[in-house]
Amino acid sequence: MDTNNIIKNSLRYLVNNYFRFPIVLVRGEGCKVWDVDGKEYIDFASGLGTTNLGHCHPKIIEAVKDQVETLIHISNFYHIVPQVEMAMLLVENSFADRVFFCNSGAEANEAAIKLARKYSRDRYGDQRYEVISTRGSFHGRTIASLSATCQEKLWKGFEPMLVGFQYVPFDNIEETEKAISDKTCAIIVEPIQGEGGVNIPSEGYLKKLRGLCDKNNLLLIFDEVQTGMGRTGKLFAYEHENVSPDIMTLAKSLGGGLPIGAMLATNDVAETFTPGSHGSTFGGNPLACAAGIAALKVILEENLLENCSKVGNYFIDRLKGLQMKYDFIKDLRGRGLMIGMEIDFEGKKIVELCAEKGFIINCTMERTLRFLPPLMIGEKEVDLLIDMLNEIFKGLES
Repeated sequence: MDTNNIIKNSLRYLVNNYFRFPIVLVRGEGCKVWDVDGKEYIDFASGLGTTNLGHCHPKIIEAVKDQVETLIHISNFYHIVPQVEMAMLLVENSFADRVFFCNSGAEANEAAIKLARKYSRDRYGDQRYEVISTRGSFHGRTIASLSATCQEKLWKGFEPMLVGFQYVPFDNIEETEKAISDKTCAIIVEPIQGEGGVNIPSEGYLKKLRGLCDKNNLLLIFDEVQTGMGRTGKLFAYEHENVSPDIMTLAKSLGGGLPIGAMLATNDVAETFTPGSHGSTFGGNPLACAAGIAALKVILEENLLENCSKVGNYFIDRLKGLQMKYDFIKDLRGRGLMIGMEIDFEGKKIVELCAEKGFIINCTMERTLRFLPPLMIGEKEVDLLIDMLNEIFKGLES
């Protein structure tokens, strides 16, 4: 089928819950993708941070091929070799002692919320069930993770949200402390807000949250679904402040492009989950875990963290050059290869113009152009994007 027929059938047969650009992508390699008509694009979105290793990394392909010929699925009633190996890798390279696998970031956050409630009730009684989250956050679209997400535009039509959530401004310790009550069991926060506009907190914010939790016997949950797996130049964003959570959630790039999520926790907290208290049919399946093992090893062994920091700094410097030229660029925010450029008008048109010129970018919160390229992106590709953006911005001013 050609582009028009594919789009026609997509509109006919799929639930219309996504805004889709009129592009049909059919092939990817490294930092590039191609549409059904053969047009090439440089990908600066990575499936919203999912393909950190680029498209079709050979080691991911090899791992998946080997696994799909061996064992695709088995129930969690049995011990699963790739699941154990992946859990070991995650524990050895993080604060955590235990791992629960699922299929997505929303599911990981659901598990984190359930674990926090059960742990706190077991320890302190039934009054402990409230979770504090931050305004502008994004934790998923299931009903509990959406209730933790403080973006009212996403709640519309699904109200009422679940009880048991309190909302405070991001990067505001004073308001967070005021929100703590004898009902509070945990604080959940993204170390950098992704969907909220690439919002980076002030230095010391995460440490202060850790202090609040320790003082009040609360659990600290870091949602690293977007920031984790090298996106910020560290394997996990909490490492920038050298502060550890009690629970951490991962997904997106965890599987190198395959769907997998994880909730990591300390022994003390994790032991609250006992057989039957939580589960997932496909969570930690052999195929996704084989891909995840390969993805994590590539990040750790191929200097991608170093490249992320180096090229990320270069990228931000080049964007600062554009900011000096164009008054409508209001702010630049970024760490590693998680970068946002805030403009004073809606960014959808910029995204469309970029696609026309062969570049895939994203816009979040309507006015923040978001750049999440693969971790192996080079300065050459950054230069091409900057030149193209400069051309688009000049046209806007003429």
